[in-house]
Amino acid sequence: MGGRNKALLHLGGEPLLSRVIWRLRDQCAPIAINANCDPDLLSGWDLPILPDPIAGFPGPLAGVLAGMEWAAGIGADAVVSVSVDTPFLPLDLVHRLREAAGSQGIAVAASEGEAGRMRDHPTCALWPVALRDDLRQAIESGLLRPGQYAAAHDPGRAVFDSRPVDPFLNINTPDELARAERLA
Repeated sequence: MGGRNKALLHLGGEPLLSRVIWRLRDQCAPIAINANCDPDLLSGWDLPILPDPIAGFPGPLAGVLAGMEWAAGIGADAVVSVSVDTPFLPLDLVHRLREAAGSQGIAVAASEGEAGRMRDHPTCALWPVALRDDLRQAIESGLLRPGQYAAAHDPGRAVFDSRPVDPFLNINTPDELARAERLA
């Protein structure tokens, strides 16, 4: 996206971050934002801004860890992570992730794509706070992919219909933003 902050890109006349917060606000509370940018850019949302707790921008798992550490501090037992570039998240995402939680408490969102092929979306997942030390160790040892971490912990899978629009459609290019604009 040319180095632009995806959270601030507009879709349907509002920033992507606003759309994602709107889709989650009735599903879970409180909500926090994981971001490593200048926090003043996101101050208009009046939500906690959680920078990665591990230096070097190791990827989305560091954001999950930031959420887990914050959630532990407020007494929550789990966090749900989503990507800011998924503006069509299901309105029952959190409920269905909780129902699908595997033996260690992790659940990953999935959608059925073309030709019945299942696709996991491990950045949209339920993560138990109890795994935060284990997650920190995994990141520090070089594991950076949410799907790999989840797979090692017997995750459940919450499957969502991808018709007429995949609710996990994610925006990484100007063409994808234009497609999302047509869908919105």
